[in-house]
Amino acid sequence: MTPQRLTEATPAAAHDRVYRTLRSRIMHGEIAPGQALTLRGIGRDHGVSMTPAREAVRRLVAEGALFLSSSGRVSTPELSNERIEELAALRALLEVELASRALPRAHIALIDRLQAINAPIAEAIRSRDAVAYIRINLEFHRTLYLRAQAPAMLAMAETVWLQLGPTMRALYGRLRRTEPPQHHRLIIAALKAGDEPGLRIAVRSDVTQGLRMLTT
Repeated sequence: MTPQRLTEATPAAAHDRVYRTLRSRIMHGEIAPGQALTLRGIGRDHGVSMTPAREAVRRLVAEGALFLSSSGRVSTPELSNERIEELAALRALLEVELASRALPRAHIALIDRLQAINAPIAEAIRSRDAVAYIRINLEFHRTLYLRAQAPAMLAMAETVWLQLGPTMRALYGRLRRTEPPQHHRLIIAALKAGDEPGLRIAVRSDVTQGLRMLTT
């Protein structure tokens, strides 16, 4: 996907738009692990000068979405097995709690919305579209977790998603799956039944199973 060119109205507004666009691309796996980025290239792609590009990169480095080497090279991180296991454990802790808090507010409209979000995931798998798969998966989880009304916890979960984005792209590129995973259906079933233990198990399995495949 070619990033939309941005009008540089003010430096602050320009850097924020570059930051948000790059952040979304990294989170959804549009940039591969270890891929190098340059300030000149970022500025050219987004139609801004070097200053907003530099500020956007600085924020993303602080969030762990980009890695800045001692030589000044900027790239997406290549995660070690230990780091993947750590982030998978964080996902399990944060997202199980978010789902549990969302359960009392999981009315039929939310369940219908989750089913609609999840519907295209089978086509993304059939077409081996890793970016679409990641985007749908994260939208499904974010929609559920918003009902938890725990913004600080959700922000922490999104930072973990951001750090894992390129690695998730690598994972889905390796899988030979042809059928959609069952976990989203199990999550929806648990929400319908008001089954908190079942919901916690389904969410934990969903957010950790794929990542563990990378470390074996």
